[in-house]
Amino acid sequence: MHPQNGARNKNKIDKRDFDANRPLLADHDSMDEETAPISRLSADSDATDQPGEGLLNHVVENIVERDRQKMKKEIIRILSFVWSVVSCLGAGSITAFSLYGPLLLTRLHYSQDRVNGVAVAAEVAMYLPVPIFGYMCDRYSPSPVSLLAGIFFGAGYLLAALAYRSGPPVDVGGSGWPYWVMVAAFVLVGMGTCCLYGAAVTACAKNFGRGKYKGIMLAVPIAAFGLSGMWQSQIGSRLLCERRPDGSCGDAVDVFRYFIFLSVMLLVIGLGGTVALRIVDDEEEEKYIDEAVSELERSGILGEDGFFRPREEVRAAYGTFQREDNDASAADDDDDNRSMTLSEEERQKKNWLLNQETRLFFKDHTMWWLAAGFFLVTGPGEAYLNNLGTVIHSLTPISYPLLSPPPAGSASTHVSIIAITSTIARLFVGSITDIFAPPATHQFIYSLDNPNRQPVPHPTNRGYKGITMSRLTFLLPSAFILSLGFLILASPLITAHPALFHLTSAFVGFGYGASFALMPIIISVVWGVENFGTNWGIVAMVPAAGAAFWGFVYSKAYQGAIDPINEPVDRLGQCIGWRCFGFWAVGCMISVWMAIVVWMVAWRGWRKRGVVV
Repeated sequence: MHPQNGARNKNKIDKRDFDANRPLLADHDSMDEETAPISRLSADSDATDQPGEGLLNHVVENIVERDRQKMKKEIIRILSFVWSVVSCLGAGSITAFSLYGPLLLTRLHYSQDRVNGVAVAAEVAMYLPVPIFGYMCDRYSPSPVSLLAGIFFGAGYLLAALAYRSGPPVDVGGSGWPYWVMVAAFVLVGMGTCCLYGAAVTACAKNFGRGKYKGIMLAVPIAAFGLSGMWQSQIGSRLLCERRPDGSCGDAVDVFRYFIFLSVMLLVIGLGGTVALRIVDDEEEEKYIDEAVSELERSGILGEDGFFRPREEVRAAYGTFQREDNDASAADDDDDNRSMTLSEEERQKKNWLLNQETRLFFKDHTMWWLAAGFFLVTGPGEAYLNNLGTVIHSLTPISYPLLSPPPAGSASTHVSIIAITSTIARLFVGSITDIFAPPATHQFIYSLDNPNRQPVPHPTNRGYKGITMSRLTFLLPSAFILSLGFLILASPLITAHPALFHLTSAFVGFGYGASFALMPIIISVVWGVENFGTNWGIVAMVPAAGAAFWGFVYSKAYQGAIDPINEPVDRLGQCIGWRCFGFWAVGCMISVWMAIVVWMVAWRGWRKRGVVV
């Protein structure tokens, strides 16, 4: 072969040698003719003999790593949910107040006004700081809020135990600690309740808020909160009770030991939540933020601005600016600066959005109607929970044997009834609304791909024949059931048949539990989950005012109905008869009926705006 022909044949590409993944303009002159086949064979050998360096194995490794990360997130999500339930099972300790409330009357010689003051102090501290701690959950995470809960609970119940053990205060003839110490202790208990409950519910709302079963995932921890009073009261009345001389369990709880038990247990639960209560996917939360920003832009509330661009666009913009620098350390510094700038911008965007949504939440008139109805429902409910122990004493006739069980039932029994019916109601409405509630189409962000805000597939499209019912169709009857409990208590039949008081507790527990379960679900549906902690915290403040008002009405009616002339010595300072609670029960019943009307006004406003609840 002629040398020139050989050179031309060497540079000629045969179709059998063509490789779609190899550049056609390779520098063949720089490759030695004898080493080229060897290099190709070596590369092929590396691709087959060393699978870790092959393209296919690289893809497989990426898939495996992605699945591993996804599994890790799901495990953390489940563990966070489980600990949320555990936290709520402990956080509702204040619902067992009636277990030891009457003992503050008889053992510490507090008046009914003072006992009510302790309960109201706990209620106010439980509800008023909710926006602050909700703000902390939204801006940071539930973990530090859970830590605060453990500290508040541990210190509060320890201080209450020591104050109780010291005996009656000096101003009533004793030598114990001042009354304000017990009030301060229950302020700490109320703040601990606020923190632990808020951290648990916020973690569930953010981890499951956009899922198909957000109702039941929120209802379970909320139901656990109501259930906490039942098991804690049973522990107090059956294990931590005052012992008779024969060693059997008496009718009263050993308040000192009971408070020490709650202090240690809730401190441990709060510390555990510092690790367990976590928001699983920050990127998912950022996606909610980007969607909300896009919606605000589309509605004209804010104009187009690079600061409010989605994360993907911002990252892409940062990626287009590349420095032509061969120094590796300078390139790393540039990447770090870019990452810090992007992170700072995302943080500022999140804070701005949450503040803007808080302002819009305050301007929404339907929020005020919703909160007003919540005030009118929770006030009577909270006052009933705090004072049912003294109502039981009022239903016990003077001639009734002293050591016999009360005809209306024991306080621990009624706390358990309320806890069980409340739990059933919360689980029922949480699950049933997931099935029958219509899709919240107002939450589907407008886009070119979804101009009509079409909903995701819903259970009603899979065998339920399209039947949908608004969550308000469950909320309004629940409030009516609550009013039936007060109707029975206001009836004169209750004094002749004290056993009817069990029915009152069942109705109040069911109606109160269902209302409390549906309220955060409705807030997350109407106003979204990105600012849920703050929004729910704002509405959750109103039960403090309701509890304070109706507790004040009850204590004044109770004190005014005491008959000091005909009062037996062994029941000194206690009121007996229908007048102790009857007029208060009538007022509570009317208050709940007013709440139903107010919620119907809010529902009408949502329907006009096309908000599906």
